[in-house]
Amino acid sequence: MKKIILFVSLCTILVLAACSSKESADSIEVIKFADAGWDSIRVHNSIAQLIVEEGYGYETEVTSGTSAATMQALEQGDINVYMEVWTDNVKEIYEAAIESGNITNIATNFNDNSQGLYVPTYVIEGDAARGIEPVAPDLKTVEDLAKYPELFQDPEDDSKGRIIGAPSSWVVSEDLETKIETYGLDEQFNYLSPGSDSAIVADLAGAYKKGEPWVGYYWSPTWVTASYDLTLLEDIPYDKAIWEESKGTEFPPNDVVIAVHKDLPSQAKDVVDFLSKYESSNDATEEILKYMNENEVEPEEAAKWWITENEDIWTTWVSEEVAKKVKATL
Repeated sequence: MKKIILFVSLCTILVLAACSSKESADSIEVIKFADAGWDSIRVHNSIAQLIVEEGYGYETEVTSGTSAATMQALEQGDINVYMEVWTDNVKEIYEAAIESGNITNIATNFNDNSQGLYVPTYVIEGDAARGIEPVAPDLKTVEDLAKYPELFQDPEDDSKGRIIGAPSSWVVSEDLETKIETYGLDEQFNYLSPGSDSAIVADLAGAYKKGEPWVGYYWSPTWVTASYDLTLLEDIPYDKAIWEESKGTEFPPNDVVIAVHKDLPSQAKDVVDFLSKYESSNDATEEILKYMNENEVEPEEAAKWWITENEDIWTTWVSEEVAKKVKATL
């Protein structure tokens, strides 16, 4: 998932504080989930909420905010469950909260996600069905882009190629600019920082529809990487020292974990037992996101579809009694 600048407005803090739970340390009626603004966390929230409500009888709510604001709310107990903590993206806040004991990591949701610079696969391999010939068959790595600036020509500067980056408000945008400079690609490419995620997708979709070359930043799991045939350009294997100095390696591993506020194990041990068994993957998450996008449904409907289609998976997370209650609602 994208790295977001850890900026928290006073208004956001006040809103989250206003939602603060009045439950005691030993009981809880409403379990609050964090929504930090992307589709995959909303889908996993919806799956967990359905099981928590129908299987265990608790009410649930969702509190929305930035990554920083929702992490702070989790640490303070204003949020109880965070289904997708992208640990490297909020590393300082996350590690400090773990060290203080205010939050607990109870499970890894998935750890096979990726991020970096992608190109449509037809750029490298062609697409016979669409009559597209491969135009860069030797393009394998980020550094290989140096051979192809004219292929990814900047429409506003024909002397250079163009790399679509991340919005400037995301920390990853700074990492990408540094990486491009480290590899000397800034001499041949302009780096464009779009205004939003939707701007990246629109640019990719436009090029993809025409079968034109495109190179830019994205990450998985998303409906975009599930729906378009894209190839992640290889990079130098991750090395912590090199990454911290120059970003001259692949992005660091980013375990996506499920974390809860320190009081939840005593407030709702049954729910924490369930969440500790919750496990997904990049492919499984993309399957849900692709279904949601293609059928134009909300995360709640996508969650019901996934639970109906994957009974063999989620029933291993709960008791037979809980599974029976959930299935009865479907």
